[in-house]
Amino acid sequence: MAKKTVNVAIIGANFMGKAHSNAWRKVDMFFNDLPVKPVMKVMCGKFKEELEVAERYGWQETSLDWKEVVNRPDIDVIDICTPNFLHPEIAIEAAKAGKHIVCEKPLANTLKDAKAMLRAADKGGVKHMCGFSYRFAPAVQTMRKMIQKGELGDIFHFRAAYQQDWIVDPDFPMVWRLKKKHTGSGALGDIGAHITDLCHFLVGDVCEVTSAMETFIKKRVVADSDVGAWDAKGGKGKKKYDTVDVDDAAIFIGRIKDANTLASFEATRFAPGRRNYNCVEIYGSKGSLLWNQENMNQFEYFNRSDPDTVQGFRKVLACDIGHPYVHAWWPPGHIIGYEHLFVHEIYEFLCGLKRKKINYPTFEDAVKCQSVLEAVEKAAATRRWQKV
Repeated sequence: MAKKTVNVAIIGANFMGKAHSNAWRKVDMFFNDLPVKPVMKVMCGKFKEELEVAERYGWQETSLDWKEVVNRPDIDVIDICTPNFLHPEIAIEAAKAGKHIVCEKPLANTLKDAKAMLRAADKGGVKHMCGFSYRFAPAVQTMRKMIQKGELGDIFHFRAAYQQDWIVDPDFPMVWRLKKKHTGSGALGDIGAHITDLCHFLVGDVCEVTSAMETFIKKRVVADSDVGAWDAKGGKGKKKYDTVDVDDAAIFIGRIKDANTLASFEATRFAPGRRNYNCVEIYGSKGSLLWNQENMNQFEYFNRSDPDTVQGFRKVLACDIGHPYVHAWWPPGHIIGYEHLFVHEIYEFLCGLKRKKINYPTFEDAVKCQSVLEAVEKAAATRRWQKV
């Protein structure tokens, strides 16, 4: 029996557009239990040149008019992969048009806009997911199950660091991720959002915070090109400079709601040698768990009940049968990569179109995350604890 089809439109063709395109293209090939089959209908972008990849990525059509695409009667799902400041208008329009929505993180530049997106989605009666992709690593899913089963006991500490180094060079040019009007905040919103969501997913909601934020390089040369930020080129000839008005790094500590758990977070783009070091450590009364996205297929587990003579951190390879999602891929021990997290994300979203039970982060989860980010900024500005 043929599966019902779901027509998808993607808005945005760069880094996340590529990652999401791969997921839409692969998900039905590897997960044979999908309740619906996605059809990659149209890719929408701002410039004709950026849409030259559309056919190669698997999209049937292209468009430069996102409003026309969002309101097309043959489109069922809108996938938003644009810079942050464009998320609210597109998502709200999509919700009004009755389209299900996938939106990259952070949901918006402000808590106010994030809440407006959630209200619009709920009012429109559509399914909605925010792209916190690291939830979908088999190791992270396994760790969550262990914590929920009480295998770590009472959680004392959640510690997370998301470190990158791509703007350490003072000659790296100004890009959209360094302008508040486009991105909301810097390292805090871009990568701090991920570790905040991982905290919410694994141990509980952050309820109060105190923080410090810093911009290490205050001015940067205006870029000749801005291709996904990382590929930007510095100005040629007589250089023009612009002011960086977002954080280069944010450090914050917090408490977990209804728990005696302390949490600490570091988000920085000024950690030389750390390309994408997304590390989580969780310490409980019965044991500990450690995970690092740069080695995403395994985690480390310490069990206090092991005999004294063999106690120590053991490495667990999360690519064997029994770990979430791995049944769809390769034989035991054959690792998966970063791109597979998006396939898992889209798999759960498509399953959620036909099920009441949701196994993905919704706009509500994204609003919770945005609430923390706003509190962190207030705490840094006031140098006081802030309630979330």
